[in-house]
Amino acid sequence: MEFDLNELLIIIVRAYISLITLFLITKMLGKKQVSQLSLFDYVIGISIGNFAAEITVNLDSSLIYGIVSVLIFGTFAYAISVLTMKSIKLRRFFIGIPTVLIDKGQILEKGLKKVKFDINDLLEECRGNGYFDLNEIDYAIMEVNGKVSIMPKQPYKPITLKDMNLKESNQSLCANVIIDSNIMENNLKNMNKNIEWLEQQLKIKGYESLDNILLATLDKNEKFTVYEKNNDKQSKNVLE
Repeated sequence: MEFDLNELLIIIVRAYISLITLFLITKMLGKKQVSQLSLFDYVIGISIGNFAAEITVNLDSSLIYGIVSVLIFGTFAYAISVLTMKSIKLRRFFIGIPTVLIDKGQILEKGLKKVKFDINDLLEECRGNGYFDLNEIDYAIMEVNGKVSIMPKQPYKPITLKDMNLKESNQSLCANVIIDSNIMENNLKNMNKNIEWLEQQLKIKGYESLDNILLATLDKNEKFTVYEKNNDKQSKNVLE
């Protein structure tokens, strides 16, 4: 087979155009497309991916027609997402509704059949949520994105600070002040600190440079934590 450099360059250009189009469509649809994939999102995603692959490698197909097809599917999905936010009926039709699998400790065969689950699938989902005994489960519900949410029975619920009558302390996110040996100046400013303060803290911890620092964080209580790079270290795999 003769190598054609021009054909390869055309494929590369079409691939970049396809990727840019897919990226724009994904940004338009939002993060839900990735993190909360419903059946409708799944079908749309596969279709758009197939169109993108087709216009990339099939040089006989029209690039413009392919991009138009991707845009049509993308705008259709976007329109449906807007409509489902405004209409409960459309939301139920396109997205679906949660299905109860366990109700007050009783397994619902009707619910299992509806989601095409057998008992082994149910047990696997329960174990994945940390419950190895069905007697500990009060409710199990399959969400529209395919994940199973579990409400344990009262004796098996995790203990909270309220249960122990302990005073709750306010929590806040840690600021990343160093990432990959780079100082995040905006994050430092948001924590009312400056580079001089950071350098002083690093010296206290024995760091003369940033080269060996993978991540450094700072919380509202001024707890400064440094995570070193450890590319040369090999962890022992006990999960094989």
